[in-house]
Amino acid sequence: MSHEVQTTCPYCGVGCGVIASLDESGNVTVKGDPDHPANFGRLCSKGAALADTLSSDGRLLYPEIEGTPHSWDNALDYVADQFRSIIDEHGPQAVGFYVSGQLLTEDYYVANKLMKGFIGSANIDTNSRLCMSSAVAAYKRAFGSDTVPCSYEDLERAKLVILAGSNTAWCHPVLYQRLAQAKKENPDLMVVVIDPRRTPTCELADLHLPLAAGTDHILFNGLLVHLYDTEESNPLFVENHTEGLHAALAMARESSASVLRVAESCGLSMDAVTRFYKLFARTERVVTVFSQGINQWSYGTDNVTSIINCHLLTGRIGRPGMGPFSFTGQPNAMGGREVGGLANQLAAHMNINDAADRDRVKRFWRAKNMVQAEGLKAVDMFHGIAEGKIKALWIMATNPAVSLPDNQVVRKALAKCEFVVVSDCMRKTDTTAFAHVLLPAKTWGEREGTVTNSERRLSRQRAFIPSPGQARADWWIISEIAKRLGFAEAFSYQEPVDIFNEHAALSGFENKGQRDFDISALANLSDREYQNFQPRQWPVTVEQPGGTPRMFSTGQFFTDSGRAQFVAVVAAEPANLPDTDYPLRLNSGRVRDHWHSLTRTGKSARLSAHIFEPFVELHTTDAKNNCISEGELLRVHSRWGEAIVRARLSDDQQAGSVFMPMHWNDQFASQAGVNALVNPVTDPVSGQPEFKHTPVQIENYEANWYGFILSRRR
Repeated sequence: MSHEVQTTCPYCGVGCGVIASLDESGNVTVKGDPDHPANFGRLCSKGAALADTLSSDGRLLYPEIEGTPHSWDNALDYVADQFRSIIDEHGPQAVGFYVSGQLLTEDYYVANKLMKGFIGSANIDTNSRLCMSSAVAAYKRAFGSDTVPCSYEDLERAKLVILAGSNTAWCHPVLYQRLAQAKKENPDLMVVVIDPRRTPTCELADLHLPLAAGTDHILFNGLLVHLYDTEESNPLFVENHTEGLHAALAMARESSASVLRVAESCGLSMDAVTRFYKLFARTERVVTVFSQGINQWSYGTDNVTSIINCHLLTGRIGRPGMGPFSFTGQPNAMGGREVGGLANQLAAHMNINDAADRDRVKRFWRAKNMVQAEGLKAVDMFHGIAEGKIKALWIMATNPAVSLPDNQVVRKALAKCEFVVVSDCMRKTDTTAFAHVLLPAKTWGEREGTVTNSERRLSRQRAFIPSPGQARADWWIISEIAKRLGFAEAFSYQEPVDIFNEHAALSGFENKGQRDFDISALANLSDREYQNFQPRQWPVTVEQPGGTPRMFSTGQFFTDSGRAQFVAVVAAEPANLPDTDYPLRLNSGRVRDHWHSLTRTGKSARLSAHIFEPFVELHTTDAKNNCISEGELLRVHSRWGEAIVRARLSDDQQAGSVFMPMHWNDQFASQAGVNALVNPVTDPVSGQPEFKHTPVQIENYEANWYGFILSRRR
C-alpha cells in the first residue's frame, strides 16, 4: 500500500504543493497537491519529473578531507579547527559563507545566526543575490520593508496583467497556467508582455512590446509622466500615503517626457506605447509582474522602482487584483530574506545598519560577537577571496563556479583560497573540485523544514525517503561546527521545529507593528503542529492567525513617516556597450525543463530530451551577416571569456542580440558555460550582476574532427 506525504516542490519560487507516494517496493511517484493554494494540483514539467531525480547516483555519501573519506567527527573537528585558526590569526572578516535559496529556512537561519551573531562577520551572502536582490532593494526604498504586496489570486482578480522581463511560461509555468485559465474564464482580462525576445509567454499576450534591451525604466518613466499629465493618477492616495512624487516626476520627464521620445528610446512604435499607456491608465485592477529581465541589470533597482512608482501614483497597491509583484527564482529565496541571509541584512527583516536592530538581535540571540556592519555581497565576496581578504569559505547548496559572472575569475579565487568547505548532495560539481573538505547534505525528499514562496506563503518540505550514506541536514552540520567553535548553548537544537520556533519568536520580538515580517503566532508549535503545518502567508500574528493575503491595505507603510516613497529614476545604459569588436548583446536565462546547473534535472532523461545541448540563439539576419547556419558550432566570446555552443536561428530573437541558457557546465558539456562570458558589473544598490547584457562576438568554430556515440539500452 502506498504511503503519501505532502511536501513542496524544490524548484522555482512558485512553491507548488506536491504529493509524493512511496509504494511497498520503494518506488516514488509524484503528483500535484490539489489542496495547496499555490498550484491547486498543477505541476510543470520539472515538478512532474521529480521522481526521476531521486536516485543516489552521483551523491556525496561521506565526509571527505582532501578527497579521503572520514568520519563526521573527524571532518567536523577539522573544519572547526581550520576556521578557529584563521579567525584567531586574521579576524572574523577572513571567513565567508556563500549559501543558497535551495536551503530550507531552518538551515538558513542557523547559518546566519552563526555568522552574524557568533563568528562576528556579515560575510554571508547567497546565490539569491543573483536573482532577486534588486527587487529587495527597490521594495525597501519604496515601502521601508522588503514586502511583496501581492498574492497569486491577484493574477486572477486583475483586469490587466503586465509581464515585464519574465518568460513566465517557462520560468514560472504553474503561474502561467493559472493566468491562462483566468484569461479563458474572463476574456476581458488583458495581458501585456514586455520583453525584447518573443518568448513562449507571448502566446498569451494581447500586446507584446519587444523593447530595446535595457530600456524598461524608460518605458515606465514615460508611463509615470503620461498618468500624471492625463490626470489618471489617484490624488487622494498620493496626498495621504506617499512622499516624493514631484522629484520622481521631474526626473522621469528628463528621459521620457513624451510618447514619441519613449518610443524612439525603446525602439517601439508610438502606437504600441500609446496602447500600453492607455491600457494601464484606464484599467483599475493592474498587476505588474517582474522577474530577472528587470532585476539583472546594473540599474536593476531603478528598473523595479520605475514600476513601483506607477503603482503608487495610481494607488494600485494593497487591494485585490493590483500591485507590483516580484516572481522569485528559487524555492526559498524569500525564506533567506526572512532570516537575513544577505550580507546587508539582519534576521527577521531587521536593518544591519540600525544600531537598535543590531542590539535587539544581539539580546535575543545572546550573541557573543554581534556583527557591526554590512559584509561583502556575492561578487565582491569572491573578489575578496582573490585578494586574500577572505581565507576560509564555506559554500552550501550552490555552485558558484558555474553561476557567478566572470566565472573564470571565480574559479581562480577558489583555487587560491586557503580553506574551502562545500556542503552538497552531489559529489562532483564544478565547485566541489575546489573543496578541501566535502560534507554530504540531505536534499529534497530526505529533509524536514519550511520554505516561503513568492507570495509570502510558508509551506513545509517533508521527508519521505531515507538519506543515502551519511548525509545530514544542513542545520545539523552548521550547529555541530558552532558547538566546536565554543557556541554550544546557542546551537543546541534537536529538531527543525526548535529552529523554526526561535525564528518565529525573533520575528515578533519587540515588534509592535513596526516590522512587516511577523510570524510570532507560530512561535510555540509542538512537534505535531509543525508536522501538520498547513501553508499560510505572513504576517501570521495573534490578530491574523490564518495569515495575510496582501499587504498595505490600510495605506500604512514601514517607512519612518508611514508613507510610501516615490524614488527618482535616472535614465541609464548598460555598463558595457557593444562596439566594433563585440557588436552583439548577450542575454542569458533559463530553458523550460532545466534548473540552475543541472545537478537535479540532469538526472532526468525526459527533461533532458527537451533541449539536450547548449546553444546560442540569434536572429536570422545576424546569422546571415556572419555566414552562420542552423546547428553549426559557434565560438561566442566577450572580453571576459568564451564558450563553444550550437547555433539556433530564430526570428523571435531580436536582431543585434543573442541568447544563451545558464544551465550547462563542465559536468555536462565542454566549455559551454555562459557565465564565463558575462561581465561582473553589479547594481551599486543591490549588488545584483548585469546578467542580461554583455557585448559579445560570434564566429564559426572550426573543429578538427567530430564524433558521436551510438548506445543501446539493455
